[in-house]
Amino acid sequence: MVEVDWAISGDYLETCSCTYLCPCIATNLMDPPTNGLCKASLLFYIKKGRYGAVLLDGRTVVVVGQIPNALIEGNWSVGLIVDDGADEKQKEALTSIMSGAAGGPMARFAHFVSNFLGVEQRPIRFEKTGMKFSFSIPDMLDQEAEGTGGGENPDEPLYVDNNKHWANQRLGLARAKRSHMHVFGIDWDDDNGGNTGVFTTFDWTP
Repeated sequence: MVEVDWAISGDYLETCSCTYLCPCIATNLMDPPTNGLCKASLLFYIKKGRYGAVLLDGRTVVVVGQIPNALIEGNWSVGLIVDDGADEKQKEALTSIMSGAAGGPMARFAHFVSNFLGVEQRPIRFEKTGMKFSFSIPDMLDQEAEGTGGGENPDEPLYVDNNKHWANQRLGLARAKRSHMHVFGIDWDDDNGGNTGVFTTFDWTP
């Protein structure tokens, strides 16, 4: 039972270590990662949000994970990084939402997490211009991706609709250009330009 009324909305950016196109997107989590296991970075920039009386406007949180098999099989390892501008109440609120403890979209996936790696606070920087985006955390994370243009309008991304993704049922597809992650014991370095990225908006309530 959800005890706190909350709502958050904003921009979502993601990269993962699967070769484009990530099979979990195309098979609703059923197929295994293309490179043996999945390493992923998920950024949520909250344009407007609240958790009870706690305002969350302008807060950013990154979820990092490592998954050894098809996502549907569970055994996920997941950690959270909250931007260093958040106070303690905001940090606690974001942890509740992103872990699924507060209900909402993440609660549907919480039972897949076998190893919660903890919560850190660090400065988080991100940029998004058109279909290009990047986000970084000093000494931890550095990700960059560019959207895959659609056929009729190359300035709009190619979309995947009606999927089971946590952020949104509609995702803009991208290719990761740069992927570096060294946090919570997860190490990932890849500059081949062929990994998967997605971007969208999110609008969540419990």
